[in-house]
Amino acid sequence: MKRLDAIWALLLGLALWQGIVWITSAPHFILPSPWRVAQAAFNSREVIAENALVTLTEVLLGLFIGTVLGALTAIQLAMSSTARRLMLPILVFTQAVPVFALAPVLTLWFGYGIGSKIVMAVLIIYFPVTSAFHDGLSRVDRGLLDLARTMGATPMQIMRRIKIPAALPSLGSGLRLAAVYAPIGAVIGEWVGASKGLGYLMLLANGRAKIDLMFASLIALAVMTVILHKSVGLLATQLEHYAAGGREREHDRG
Repeated sequence: MKRLDAIWALLLGLALWQGIVWITSAPHFILPSPWRVAQAAFNSREVIAENALVTLTEVLLGLFIGTVLGALTAIQLAMSSTARRLMLPILVFTQAVPVFALAPVLTLWFGYGIGSKIVMAVLIIYFPVTSAFHDGLSRVDRGLLDLARTMGATPMQIMRRIKIPAALPSLGSGLRLAAVYAPIGAVIGEWVGASKGLGYLMLLANGRAKIDLMFASLIALAVMTVILHKSVGLLATQLEHYAAGGREREHDRG
C-alpha cells in the first residue's frame, strides 16, 4: 500500500511539474520538462553514475565516522559530569556557527579531494547523533538503574548492559536524521571545490546552461538520499528490536 502511495505521489509530482512548464511556457534552459530531464539522465547516465559513486563514498564514510564519533561522545557525556559541564556548552556553541560557512575553510585545510567532503559530512551529522543518543542514555528507567547498583554493577557494566541497549532507539532516530543531512554536507563541500561528485556535476551543468543535466543530477542525489534513508531506517528498526529484546531479557532475569 505504501509503495502504491509512493508511485501515485511520484506521478502527481511529475504531472505538476509538467503542468508548470506548460502554464509558464518557460524555455527549456530555465525549466526543462520531465521528459527532457529523463533524456539527459539517460544520455549522461555513465557520467551521473560515476559522480554519484564519488558522492556516495563521501556520504557513507562521513556517516560512519560521524556516527562513531557521535556515539562515543554521547557515552562520554553520559558517564562523566565533568564532560557534560565542559563539552555540552561547546557542542551547543558549534551549532551557532553555520556549518556551510566552514566549507571554504575545510577545503583550504583538507584540499579539494574527498577529505574535505567527508569532514563536512561528519560535522553536519555529529551533533544530531550525539544529541539523540545522549538523550536516550539520559532517559533510562531509574528503577532499573537503582536495581543494578543494588546488585553491585559497576558504572561500565550499567552503561554496557542497560543504558546503551535502552538508548538504541534514540540512536536510530539520530541515524535517520544523519542519513538525510550527510548528503547535504558532502554536496556543499563539492560546491565549494571539487573535481568530481554530483555537486560538482550540478555546478558544471549550470555553468554550461545544461539545466536538464543539472536537474538529472539533482534527482539522482534525491534518489540516493531516499535509498540511504530507507536503508538506515531498516538498521534503526533492527536496533529498536534488539533494544526491546534486551529489555525483555533483563526483565526475565529480574
